Amino acid sequence: MSDRDHVKKPGWFTVNVLNRTVAWLTRRGLSIWGSRVLAVKGRKSGEWRRTPVNLLTVGEERYLVAPRGHVQWTHNMRAAGGGQLILGRKTEEFTATEIADDDKPVLLRAYLKRWKAEVGVFFGGVGPDSTDEELRAIAHKHPVFRVTTSG
Repeated sequence: MSDRDHVKKPGWFTVNVLNRTVAWLTRRGLSIWGSRVLAVKGRKSGEWRRTPVNLLTVGEERYLVAPRGHVQWTHNMRAAGGGQLILGRKTEEFTATEIADDDKPVLLRAYLKRWKAEVGVFFGGVGPDSTDEELRAIAHKHPVFRVTTSG
């Protein structure tokens, strides 16, 4: 299995209840701990695909982290180079730059510090208090994209 095959698929409850509830609230302008609806064009269909995401802010920069691994939105993001972040009636167009594995420990640590209760199970026992080496060892399994808006 290659690094880009690493995926932790969500269960029925997550897909049909949790994700739909968070997306519904976010589309109505209520951000749950930084939630946004990510819209990115499908790499094959060209149609817009939407999924709820946690938008991480570190310093002045914003990032999207894929806790479940190399899922569909990450493949689409690589192909499209960006997309939209939606919160209520506000839609932000952005470009995305993928972060190198060696640069991910500080970002993964910040992500886990904020959302470990929600996503920690996908990180194989690595948490916000793990060493840089431990975080670097799992970095290839979790794509991270810097979000840059023109506004």
